[in-house]
Amino acid sequence: MRLLLERADHSVVTAGDGRKGLALLEAGDFDLLFLDIFMPGMDGFETMRMVHQLRPLVPIIVMSGRPISSDEGDAPDFLTMATKLGAVSSLQKPFKPAALLAAVADCLEAANRRSSAPSHAPGGVASCP
Repeated sequence: MRLLLERADHSVVTAGDGRKGLALLEAGDFDLLFLDIFMPGMDGFETMRMVHQLRPLVPIIVMSGRPISSDEGDAPDFLTMATKLGAVSSLQKPFKPAALLAAVADCLEAANRRSSAPSHAPGGVASCP
């Protein structure tokens, strides 16, 4: 993801887990945040809740490729749950590079439309993990 986004002229900062991502978010400005739902330590739902408290205007794209249940009919739809809790978009892993770039472009465009006057200097794209 990082290489693909950097090749598309995005500045990317990565964190290995939700706690490290939150520390980076507290220290800098970001235009967009990627969160994996299943991360070590603090899961994506808890991380997203804390991101909304710290920086409510930072759009979040969630991603997941792993259901909890081995029977897919019984598995909760974590991506839908995350969008209902405030993520602006979601990606099911594995995803194609074009889907990633389209999600980023759509998300940044929507954020620019919502913000008539930017409240912070342009930042980068953060990814956890």
